[in-house]
Amino acid sequence: MNDNSNYSRHVPVSRRVRDISPSATKEMANLAAKTGGCVSLGQGVPSFATPDHIVAAVTEIMHSDPASGKYTLQSGMIQLRECIAGYLLQEKNISVNPENEICVTVGGMEALLTTIFTVIDPGDEIILPSPTYASYIEQVLLAGGIPKFVPLTRDWGLDLPAIRQAVNPKTKAVMLCNPGNPTGTVFSDDQTMELGRMAVDCNFVIITDEAYDYILYSNETLTSLLGLKTMREHIISVFSLSKKYALTGWRIGWVAADQRWMEQIMKVHDATTICAPTPSQFAALVALEGDQECVTHMRNALVRRRTLCCSRLDGLSEYFSYVPPKGAFYVMAKYLFSDSPSREVATRLLQEAKVITVPGGSFGPGGEGHLRLSFGGKSDEINEAFDRIERWLVRFG
Repeated sequence: MNDNSNYSRHVPVSRRVRDISPSATKEMANLAAKTGGCVSLGQGVPSFATPDHIVAAVTEIMHSDPASGKYTLQSGMIQLRECIAGYLLQEKNISVNPENEICVTVGGMEALLTTIFTVIDPGDEIILPSPTYASYIEQVLLAGGIPKFVPLTRDWGLDLPAIRQAVNPKTKAVMLCNPGNPTGTVFSDDQTMELGRMAVDCNFVIITDEAYDYILYSNETLTSLLGLKTMREHIISVFSLSKKYALTGWRIGWVAADQRWMEQIMKVHDATTICAPTPSQFAALVALEGDQECVTHMRNALVRRRTLCCSRLDGLSEYFSYVPPKGAFYVMAKYLFSDSPSREVATRLLQEAKVITVPGGSFGPGGEGHLRLSFGGKSDEINEAFDRIERWLVRFG
């Protein structure tokens, strides 16, 4: 007798996957695609095209070098790792061995994920100053860890006494994005140095995400904790070329750490990706070694767009309050016109005004009541988005 009952049952999805949520940034983009006619203050993708000299050089390499379409060493091309080591020493005073303390990764995201899987066991806690980058939360959950949110201060600074109070025997790491996504904050050296001393004293790791290190709106420079010998074994640093060189789609970044950590990180990297895409590694090499005028051009444009975004928000002070961003290209705008959850406000704004934002609650409890606005888009798009928001707020009121 044929029993078809088994065909109606499903093998359950793993709990670790059921426990994570899709990115709110991607959810809003998907909703916008269905809505049509939207302008975006949402996804953190600058409008710039990959610089011509990078595209031209990689195209030539792909035509002339048969190895450019093949695997590299798992940790990346040695010439790229040597270039990265030189860059870290010159720009950040970080001394690392390119042979065994750098791993080239599939963007900063893979570097973060491989690091988290290396650092924590199921049930371990990672402290996330909140609002935090939303993907940190899902990556910690995916690894079986427990995100422990510690609110930032009202001006988006680190609340160091609260972090110290949150540390317990289960604490394995603190994750720090500096300059910050989603807040645009820049944590001062005094704050990060004190956090570094806390890591040594309490024996946890600081995972630093420095994807936006090139875009500061002041003349200050930031000290990278990995460059300090007293803290070295407690710091794992992640970098990305996605935003600095308009290489978001090329998916290229790296992680740098003491050899003891890197030996273990490499195991996860090898098991997940083998190596970063070879053409993208060549793109990274050309970007780092080539003319930096493109970076200056893009940075100057972002400075102007920051001014524009803040000016438009100032004109809506009855409806929004915000902390002016000190870095990156985001503003966390607190809305004053509604008590509704941020996902509801963002969804209404998208469907009714056709403006994409990202609900602040997706960045942890510290972000609720806010919308993350990105000013990475072109100036006319930023203006159009705010024009629509203004008209919508009149109707909303």
